[in-house]
Amino acid sequence: MCETNAYVYKNGTEELYLESVDIMKPENGKIFMKNLFGEQKIFEGEIKEILFLKGRILLEKK
Repeated sequence: MCETNAYVYKNGTEELYLESVDIMKPENGKIFMKNLFGEQKIFEGEIKEILFLKGRILLEKK
């Protein structure tokens, strides 16, 4: 199984936001995420890029 991590792109760098993302869905202009361990986060921003083969999701604040 390939693990996918979410990172926030900020000031030219990437910071880890959530490891092992299992569920990701848009909700009212925000992005709901839940990982394999049950941790949940809601991100206020947008998806900048998804790299499927590298298991990376890049997010960017609005």
